[in-house]
Amino acid sequence: MIRTTMIGLAAAAVLLTASPAVATPPEPGHAGGGQGPRADLTLTYMANAGFATAVKLDCYPPGGGHPQPAQACAELAAAGGNPDRIKPRHSMCMMIYLPVTAQISGHWLGTAVAWQHEYGNSCEMHRALGVLFDF
Repeated sequence: MIRTTMIGLAAAAVLLTASPAVATPPEPGHAGGGQGPRADLTLTYMANAGFATAVKLDCYPPGGGHPQPAQACAELAAAGGNPDRIKPRHSMCMMIYLPVTAQISGHWLGTAVAWQHEYGNSCEMHRALGVLFDF
């Protein structure tokens, strides 16, 4: 049973890391020595209590509707584009359960992004994601 599971997991890993059969064209400006791949993301957080907030974040150059686009882009770049790698802030949060779901969708340096994580409350989300979700 364990051997079958391990073989199945190995096969799934190979399939997930295999390159696509059809290459996607580079983003405009990249092929001709232009500006290179960009980052255009939509950051959203939704509370189970019934409200949602969203903002657009563009990087290279920083912009969009985010109040601190340069800092948010720098924080995400330092984490290699992976929000799970952002170093959490040192702060305390109340232990009140009001779940919030954070989502990031769009493109980061030519790679499609579809990230989602649920936190116990908005304080925990802000502590974990720093300036990225300070809006």
